[in-house]
Amino acid sequence: MIAHHVVFGVYGFWLPNDPRGSWSDFVGSWDLFRYGGKATKTTEACSVAAVPHDQEQRLATKRVLKRSPVRFNEQQILAVAEGFAEYSTRSGLVILACAILPDHAHLVFIEHRLDAHRLVVQLKSAATRQLTKSGLHPFQRETTPPKCFARGEWDVFLDTVEEVERAIQYVQLNPEKEGLPRQNWDFVTPYVR
Repeated sequence: MIAHHVVFGVYGFWLPNDPRGSWSDFVGSWDLFRYGGKATKTTEACSVAAVPHDQEQRLATKRVLKRSPVRFNEQQILAVAEGFAEYSTRSGLVILACAILPDHAHLVFIEHRLDAHRLVVQLKSAATRQLTKSGLHPFQRETTPPKCFARGEWDVFLDTVEEVERAIQYVQLNPEKEGLPRQNWDFVTPYVR
């Protein structure tokens, strides 16, 4: 394996019972279960984001969340990027591509001594620290702010140079799919074959 393409969301982005499928094994909230049913586990290796589905059901299920779904604004996106930059510098993580969107993030990074899951946990933690330090945490008004990132991640193993290049291009173009400009982060290292 050469690299990983990981995707992880913020609170409320992709629920465990999303009609398109999810990487979850269970629904931990009775309200979500009651409204949207059991977890919709998928084993697809590619994104299911464009799969046709009952959008009204998905949005209605989000309305029973304890808190409003997180949507990062521009300042919060910059703070998340600062957290990613700090962690990558400290840990030696080589990030080849990064897109931080209002409700999820995509990263491509080189294989590292830590597994992808642990790296994502560390990246989320660094981003949360920076959001808190900057006074931008989405739930900062609460006495003990809950996590603003969702649990888990979607991890694709990239085994060939072509897969790495395809993933990098996908991540670079991803903001444009949401009508946002491409992102150029100083902590991203250009990929050299």
